[in-house]
Amino acid sequence: MHCSFCGRSSREVQLLMPGMDGCICNDCAEQAYLLSKEYIEDNKKKQGGAFDMTDIPKPHEIKAYLDEYVIGQEVAKRYLSVAVYNHYKRLTQSDDDVDIEKSNIIMVGPTGTGKTLIAKTIARLLKVPFTIVDATVLTEAGYVGEDIESLLTRLLQVCDYNVAEAERGIVFIDEIDKIARKGDNPSITRDVSGEGVQQGLLKLLEGSVVNVPPQGGRKHPEQKMIAVNTKNILFICGGAFEGIERKIALRLNTHVVGYGNDSAMKRVQRERLLHYVAPQDLKSFGLIPEIIGRLPILTNLEPLDRDALRRILTEPKNAIVRQYTKLLAMDGVELVFAPEVLDFIVDKAIEYKLGARGLRSIVETIMIDAMYDIPSSGEKSFTVTKEYAAQQLSKANFDVMQQASQS
Repeated sequence: MHCSFCGRSSREVQLLMPGMDGCICNDCAEQAYLLSKEYIEDNKKKQGGAFDMTDIPKPHEIKAYLDEYVIGQEVAKRYLSVAVYNHYKRLTQSDDDVDIEKSNIIMVGPTGTGKTLIAKTIARLLKVPFTIVDATVLTEAGYVGEDIESLLTRLLQVCDYNVAEAERGIVFIDEIDKIARKGDNPSITRDVSGEGVQQGLLKLLEGSVVNVPPQGGRKHPEQKMIAVNTKNILFICGGAFEGIERKIALRLNTHVVGYGNDSAMKRVQRERLLHYVAPQDLKSFGLIPEIIGRLPILTNLEPLDRDALRRILTEPKNAIVRQYTKLLAMDGVELVFAPEVLDFIVDKAIEYKLGARGLRSIVETIMIDAMYDIPSSGEKSFTVTKEYAAQQLSKANFDVMQQASQS
């Protein structure tokens, strides 16, 4: 028996597979696989992989998926679901008279309310390339830090440098408030990580052809640039905007003097001021008007109340309590949290004002000794009581740190 492709006999190859009218050896089969794979990938790049609308998740389905992992934040989840669905539809539109423009989003919310969690969760569901980048490391070209074009380098890396795939992806820019203008007063020094970055982001957000370094940064000046068109790339920005409540309050409390003064605005609860966030507040905070205009959809995330924090501990698929229960279950130990312990953890998280991230740090502090001792102890079950939790926090000097932060 001989291979019908290379002519080698069964003694010259490791494997000879017979077919209807001939045989193929393992070497020729491997070469055929590599050639067919390369051909299919080249076709995908040329066609751009058009979407079938029947396979695209509807806004209700996207929000339902988010509900499994993110507690609360109904308004923000609705905005994101609609934006992602419309992004899919933009990618399927044919050339006609109506050109649907993309609607980039900016999310405003305190730390620990779920901005990054929403982005990471929605990335699991999407059929387009998705990447999360941090704006804090960005600087103007020519300065120490990362270039603005490095945002697109991450997107290219996600889709194995398939430019056609990258040109229809979604980029989540986290910590967008960290590139706010540092001050209104003119300075003799350049604002290279503030307003300078905002100016550089304009062309990316609006849509233009950008030359992207494939390896990122300026460490390889000899590398060949990759041209990426950002017209169909959706940008979602998120930031805490610490202190923007003062800007909102200043705008809302513009009262006239006299008996006709309506004091209703004075009774607006301070923690609900983010409900009234407007583009002019972002401008007062330090974002330039040009970049605000390229982020037309503005939504806010609610500060987490006690009920939401309690649900975050137990309800989501990757809830904190479930994570630690699974960790100890891998050692054959059943972990049980007493109900009053969960209330105790929530109360402490509210005191420290760290949002959902505070829950994780508190539970970690409570469980650190148990996770150190239990795997070697041979115990089959462990119950966390309120007394044990309070003892562990006291041992870690949490109360002292909390008093120091308040003072």
